[in-house]
Amino acid sequence: MHIPQTGLSKQEILTTLSAFKTRDMDWKGGKVFCYVYNPGEDPAEVMKEAYLSFLTENGLDPTVFPTMLQLETDVVRMVINLLHGDSNAVGHLTSGGTESIMLAVKAARDKARAERPYIKEPEMVLPKTAHAAFHKAAHYLSVKPVIVDIDPQTFQVHAEDMEKAITENTILLVASAPSYSQGVIDPIAEIGKVAQKHNLLFHVDGCVGGVHLSFMRKLGYEIPDFDFSIPGVTSISTDMHKYGYAAKGCSVVMYRSRDIRKYQIFACTDTTAYTLINPTVLSSKGGGPYASAWAVLNFLGEEGYMRIIQTVQDAVKKLTDGINAIPELRVLGKPAMCMFSFASDSINVYQLADEMAKRGWYLQGQFSTPLTPRNLHISVNFGNAHSVDALLKDLRECVEIVKAKEPIDADGIRQMVGMALQSPDPEAAFNQLAASAGLSGTELPSEMAFINEVMDALPDAVCNSFLINYFNDLYV
Repeated sequence: MHIPQTGLSKQEILTTLSAFKTRDMDWKGGKVFCYVYNPGEDPAEVMKEAYLSFLTENGLDPTVFPTMLQLETDVVRMVINLLHGDSNAVGHLTSGGTESIMLAVKAARDKARAERPYIKEPEMVLPKTAHAAFHKAAHYLSVKPVIVDIDPQTFQVHAEDMEKAITENTILLVASAPSYSQGVIDPIAEIGKVAQKHNLLFHVDGCVGGVHLSFMRKLGYEIPDFDFSIPGVTSISTDMHKYGYAAKGCSVVMYRSRDIRKYQIFACTDTTAYTLINPTVLSSKGGGPYASAWAVLNFLGEEGYMRIIQTVQDAVKKLTDGINAIPELRVLGKPAMCMFSFASDSINVYQLADEMAKRGWYLQGQFSTPLTPRNLHISVNFGNAHSVDALLKDLRECVEIVKAKEPIDADGIRQMVGMALQSPDPEAAFNQLAASAGLSGTELPSEMAFINEVMDALPDAVCNSFLINYFNDLYV
């Protein structure tokens, strides 16, 4: 494709963009149970108008756009107060949970460099259920992730196991409130005591739970302490663009004090260009996400958030009870909020996801580990809470369809994978395996069950390489 010689009209552009969207799943219909968080028509309209009103402003230099500084300060302070931070707590808005997490890891690494220079190979200790963003941060920042197994029944990590993993190179402990995969909260208070005992920084990943759990607590739900109310917690990440219901591109990273936060900030006067000061990873930062977060917080208020969250939790109760009532399915663990996963001992859940997709539903497949079975993940939000009855009806029907289908030959796939691993030319063997699974070329696969079965059988390192090569071919 080339830049057109003559520009298209506004109507041509908008018509074409609208046509592109016909290939996307219908999230507005409430059938997509991840990725999109819809607060309802009125808040979404306010958020959209606020976003567009700050479309061109740039957060790079607050002396040029002091309004950006005001918006950021207001949003950060509201979230800090919600998470029981005191007047010493500080934070910044970022582009998302991954950036927030990366900055928390960077702050820990750079603080260790300044105060413990003898550490040459820094490590952070995190549960197996910690989000992949921590692994990404470890990869980018040369921090070794030390993975601690979780309880296969509760899906929580044990604080004593975290403590056993601490070495003289440890710079950071990590826990989730809740973990994405099964929606359970790690024992934050106990891990906080371990952090204090060993004088370590402790980051709580509240990207999905920070706002939602806080308002559940206000509604009277029994939520264990997970925020700055625990003395050992030194930083928290909370996404506004998830259950804060702001537009995409807005998260908050918070620190207990400026003494920690300063290690996040980067400054450079070493070039002939302007002085560069970046509190976060990005330099230029659009004002839209800032304004959307400010707008939705002020438009909904505490009453609006509690109304949304009560509606969502009522839907979650109906949905989890309904799934557990289907003999072939079971919800894993005891989810703390509106995210959970379910598994099956009798049918292939990847095939179930494909059958549901044919009816317009998107349920997120998750691979098995030695401690967790393969499962399907669900994130309930206000925009899909009304779809619970329809989802349960289709789940029951699709379970029967999968039971009648020819099962995927999992043993045969594992043998194919084993042969590929032993091949004298593993790359060629894996390319052939990828092609047979539908992972080749630039077209997206229409069904995922066989592909997921292949990837589930692969060792993590090989599967990661597989996916990197596939995406390297998929994108121009």
